[in-house]
Amino acid sequence: MKAYASAAALSDLDADLVAVGLFEGDSPSEPLGSTAGAKDASGDLKSSVTVYPGKPERVVIVGLGAREEFTPERARVAGAVSQRALKAVKGEALAWVLPDAGEPGPIAAALVEGAGLAAFSFDEFRSGSDGEPAPPQLKTIEVSSAEDVAEAVRLGEAVANAGNRARYLQSLPANVATPAYLASRAEEIAAAHDAVTVEVLDREAIAAAGMGGLAAVSKGGEDVEPRLITLRYAGGGDGGTLGLVGKSVTFDTGGISIKPAASMHEMKMDMSGGAAVLEAVDAIAGLGLTIDLVAVLPSTENMPSGTALKPGDVITQLNGKTVEVTNTDAEGRLILADALVHCARQGADRIVDLATLTGAVLIGLGSTYAALISNDDELAAKVEAAGERSGELVWRLPLHEEYKELTKGEITDLVNASAQRKAGTIYAGSFLEEFTEGLPWAHLDIAGTAWDTGREYWGKGPTGFGVHLLIALARDLAA
Repeated sequence: MKAYASAAALSDLDADLVAVGLFEGDSPSEPLGSTAGAKDASGDLKSSVTVYPGKPERVVIVGLGAREEFTPERARVAGAVSQRALKAVKGEALAWVLPDAGEPGPIAAALVEGAGLAAFSFDEFRSGSDGEPAPPQLKTIEVSSAEDVAEAVRLGEAVANAGNRARYLQSLPANVATPAYLASRAEEIAAAHDAVTVEVLDREAIAAAGMGGLAAVSKGGEDVEPRLITLRYAGGGDGGTLGLVGKSVTFDTGGISIKPAASMHEMKMDMSGGAAVLEAVDAIAGLGLTIDLVAVLPSTENMPSGTALKPGDVITQLNGKTVEVTNTDAEGRLILADALVHCARQGADRIVDLATLTGAVLIGLGSTYAALISNDDELAAKVEAAGERSGELVWRLPLHEEYKELTKGEITDLVNASAQRKAGTIYAGSFLEEFTEGLPWAHLDIAGTAWDTGREYWGKGPTGFGVHLLIALARDLAA
């Protein structure tokens, strides 16, 4: 999808569908107001009415809600509504007349994001009729404004496209999106950008490096090799190196501590954190942000077999700490532990990790907020602000020494799962803190937000949650 800005008048916009916003209490301006059907237009948020004024041929009047409550998030919703109207008329080109409210740049970017994200579809494996043309898809978005919003529109395009690429990775089945597949995507990103390099470690190299967590979790899947993927982006920033870590379990059965069969097919999305990190790096490099990054993806399947990690096994993580594995379905923290240490040793000055880590976060926060756990108030505040700007909201949970008690082992330094059913999301984060090498660190548990949030521009299925937040954070740190 391509997006661009223009200063064209409404009558000069040449698109399959032109979108115009309407606030509560307002009436459509001329010539739309006298068009048949315009009387049905409403300023109610998410409402839409399509009219045919002649020039342009088709206009959808989209309700924006109260003017004083109009935000970039509501603009994303409006963008999604306009995309649905475009799909209804089988169009490929959308144009928006920028609403006269809020800051023009963020609103313009949000309209592009909402429409672009709402256009996502995944039909990779549908068998269609031979020779039947593919249904029309959104190809271009034009934003018309007297203000200079070109850079904002470019940002919106980058966010939407990167988010949809992450959603594509999330949607792929585990027999396609293997650790090797994610490594190949990382290599594509590096090949596309002169400032990006990549290093990939295989099973033997992972074990030789002392990454006991990743090596142990991968033992159950002899036919699917693990990968430790490290991407570097040299953006020329002078504010230190931001580390990003994304959990990349390409299929999670739970291992010997096997999950219930119902909904297990969704566990192909246990690599959602890694997908978000990959595509955020690609977008950040494409935007040319002046920041240095090191991104680490520990990738493996978690399978039961005769060679699989067993409850009661003891492993040694990369930093030398020992862990008794009391639950093999708490595998994410084992591979993230190694990845965090590796990221720190690769030169990161602060680290943000994303992981579909605990089912407990869905109970606590639902699908509206991701959980944020951090050992650093400044970094936590920046992550919260990036979440607010991007619409990928986070809610900070506390760290406390009493939570750390839940992770302490009797025969080892740590256990990966507490026997007590309390504070599951927090003590998982507390476990990870043991591997941050003393750096400022923020952990995002995205298990509740990675798919099926029902938000207007994401709908059901994968969300790519984290892509926009990481881009917003990188822009903030690069400023």
